Amino acid sequence: MEKPNIVLGVTGGIACYKALELVRLLVQDSCDVRVVMTRAAAEFVTPLSFQTLSGSPVATDLFSLTQESEIGHINLADRADLMVVAPATANVIARLAAGIADDLLTTVVLATRAPVLVVPSMNVHMLEHPLVQANLAKLRNAGYHVMEAASGYLACGYEGKGRLPEPQAIVEEARRLLRPRDLTDERIVVTAGPSREPLDPVRFFSNRSSGKMGYALARAAARRGAQVTLVSGPTALSAPEGVRTVPVVTAEEMREAVLAEFDSATAVFMAAAVADYRPRSAAGTKMKRNGKAIRLEFVPNPDIVAELGARKRQQIVVGFAAETESLMENARAKLHRKNLDLLVANDVTQEGSGFDVDTNAVTLLDRDGTATPLPVMSKDAVADRIHDWFLQYKNQSRRRGA
Repeated sequence: MEKPNIVLGVTGGIACYKALELVRLLVQDSCDVRVVMTRAAAEFVTPLSFQTLSGSPVATDLFSLTQESEIGHINLADRADLMVVAPATANVIARLAAGIADDLLTTVVLATRAPVLVVPSMNVHMLEHPLVQANLAKLRNAGYHVMEAASGYLACGYEGKGRLPEPQAIVEEARRLLRPRDLTDERIVVTAGPSREPLDPVRFFSNRSSGKMGYALARAAARRGAQVTLVSGPTALSAPEGVRTVPVVTAEEMREAVLAEFDSATAVFMAAAVADYRPRSAAGTKMKRNGKAIRLEFVPNPDIVAELGARKRQQIVVGFAAETESLMENARAKLHRKNLDLLVANDVTQEGSGFDVDTNAVTLLDRDGTATPLPVMSKDAVADRIHDWFLQYKNQSRRRGA
């Protein structure tokens, strides 16, 4: 966008002074910035300071005859290309998660159709509270973009997570969110989570996959306009907003669900951790302890990604390789052995790249041998980089075909 319109919501946390620098950077980045302040925010920083930096009047009161003479909250909501709430206190996060619109800021956020970026900042113990984490999860599942709070010394005297990220980091995230919806022509299938292979009615074999990477891929694709089907093994995650979710349990169920979607798909991202083997048979009743050793026989599960590689026509198939050793050697072998177009490899022993964490560090491999390593970043950020890479590959393939 040549001059994007950003509406910045500032709430009453001590970190709201950093929002002044955020406004300056956004204006410097050729953005038109309109600031909405809560009453509590005005106790920390005056509206005049934001007005001076933004060059526009600051909105503060839902019931102001002047500000609302032309239904100002709707005008603000409609003009936004991006809505940013920074800092976002626990209070405003809870109100947004509950759908409450009891002041100008929450009313604008609920009325806007633009992407909303929420940037939490609060005491470390407050941020860790289960209710605050549940509210942040609700916002993410509703399609809001939530930045991770930074770690360090806090104004309250504690040290830990809860600092407002540096203004430059928020600007970078805003730039990313202002990107066009460039996946509107895509019908994408994403697999996520583990499979569970039953041993008896109460026990199963599985793995440590949380499904977070696959859910991030589905969420990012939907935000960029794709029609997305998420085939998910058992996870503790809520279904992403705007994504059709197909729950499965076993590897065979996942295979059937993926094949049912494959012919109409333009791309498949196989991020699930599917069990390679399953017990040859499952007991019909719970196996009882008898003090003796037991011997189990396992048989191979269907190799879903290899089957897709053999069946694909115009579809692009993206595989994933979670390794504990010889990362590049094993990843390249998998890419060619299974006839994949692209492969995402990660070493799960690396810090920030293991199971059940919110970050990842991956290497992107394509068939010509090009390897693109990415640093540790949030799984949402990794998902967007993977979709960028997929689009680049698809456009290059079209040019070669022409």
